Amino acid sequence: MTRPRLPAPAPSPLPAQRRSQVAQAGVVTALLLAGVWVQELVDLFAFGGALDAFGIDPRSPARFWHIFTAPFLHDGLPHLIANTAPLAVLAFMSAVRSVGRFLAATFVIVLVGGALVWLLGRDAIHLGASLLVFGYLAYLLGVGWWERTPAAIGIALLALLLYGGILWGVLPSGGAVSWEAHLYGFVGGIVAALLIHGRRPGVRRRA
Repeated sequence: MTRPRLPAPAPSPLPAQRRSQVAQAGVVTALLLAGVWVQELVDLFAFGGALDAFGIDPRSPARFWHIFTAPFLHDGLPHLIANTAPLAVLAFMSAVRSVGRFLAATFVIVLVGGALVWLLGRDAIHLGASLLVFGYLAYLLGVGWWERTPAAIGIALLALLLYGGILWGVLPSGGAVSWEAHLYGFVGGIVAALLIHGRRPGVRRRA
C-alpha cells in the first residue's frame, strides 16, 4: 500500500526575519562604537584633544549645533572606556526590533537631550556618550510602558536589571560629571519612546 507524498511545509519566514533584525542591530551598533572610538583616537593623536571644544557650551548661540557632536566626543580614553559597554548593550537592545526606529530615537535623544543641556546646563563643556546611554535606557523603558507587549516589556525589564543602577546619575552632583547630560538624555529617551511608540497597536480611542 502506498500513499501520495505530502508536500513539505514551507519554512516559516519568521526565524529568518529575526536573524536579519539581530544582524542589522549588530551592524549598526558596531558602526556606532567604531565611530566614537575612531573619533576619539584621531582626536587624541592627531588633534591633541582639541575636538573636545565641539562639546555643548550652554547658552552659546553660535555653538548650539554642538548638540549634534557632543554625544560622540569624550574627555580621553578612560571616559570612553567607561561608556563603551553600556552604550553597546543598550544601543543593541534599542535597535534589535527595528533599526529605523532606533535611528529615529537616536536623533530625538540627541536633539531633545542636547537642547536641554544647552539651555539649562552649567557653564562648562558637556560631552560624552552618557547622554545616549541614559537616552537609550529611557527609550527602552518607555517602549515597554507604551507598547505593553511581551517583547517590549521583557526588553525593558532586562535593561532595567542590567543598568537600572545608573539612574542615580540623573541626580544633581558636582565635579566633572555632567549629570545634566544624564538627566536630559533620559528625558530625550522618554520623548523618543512617546513619539515613536505612544499609540499602542490595536488600541482604539473613542471621542
